[in-house]
Amino acid sequence: MLRPIAIDRDNPKAALKQVAAKGDELLKDHVWVLIFPEGTRVPYGTVGKFSRSGSALAVNAALPVLPIAHNAGKFWPKIGWGKQAGVITVVIGEPMYAEGSGPRAIADLNDRVQAWNEKTQREMGSLPPAPQEPAASDQLAV
Repeated sequence: MLRPIAIDRDNPKAALKQVAAKGDELLKDHVWVLIFPEGTRVPYGTVGKFSRSGSALAVNAALPVLPIAHNAGKFWPKIGWGKQAGVITVVIGEPMYAEGSGPRAIADLNDRVQAWNEKTQREMGSLPPAPQEPAASDQLAV
């Protein structure tokens, strides 16, 4: 009923084509497409590399990405079947639109979505604070 897009994880190029073709078909049928850009669950307290497939689909369809962050990994870890009781926090961001078209627009949108996710994960306490750049006054002159 959810009309999932099955992909070949062993062949990333083919998977991208599968998401593009099937995703475009679903969007034309007015079906929302949910993409997990990291591809799989990652250990709590980390963020995986974001695939560009969702951003590519959005750019090519001239539609926004609606970013969503959650901390479910805190209660349902990547490793093992054990789950813990708890309250999952879900944050839905503002829609993000591509600026232009083509590969650069896809990469830029993907980078902005990943940056939003990391910032939001930090705000939820799921990631450690970002390292601070040393102030100019703290830098040594050589």
